[in-house]
Amino acid sequence: MFDIDLQSRTPIYEQLYRKTVELIIKGVLKENDQLPSVRALAKDLGVNPNTVAKAYQELERTKVIYSLSGRGSFVAKIREMEIRDTILEDFDTAVREALRAGVSVQELQERIAEIGKTEEGTI
Repeated sequence: MFDIDLQSRTPIYEQLYRKTVELIIKGVLKENDQLPSVRALAKDLGVNPNTVAKAYQELERTKVIYSLSGRGSFVAKIREMEIRDTILEDFDTAVREALRAGVSVQELQERIAEIGKTEEGTI
């Protein structure tokens, strides 16, 4: 469920943060679902527990998760606007990366229009 790219330039804690948000957006993780313990997730991913703890701290700071002393970390109630903002931030980052890689604004617009047509039929 939590997969990370150890070769990525994106810090591991940030990948874990984004992956958690993504899983919530997709409905894989739901309100009040318990997350793996810091140690268990660190062991599963083969990373330092401090890295997982940093991701969990950031998730808690931004109110994506909450912790109960002695019980663990759980998915908080996420308002739709927060999810929308997160999605748009990720979109902005992807657009900037595409532009830096030489993709034209027109290509991006055409691609968005194409995806929009495809998705309209599924919603």
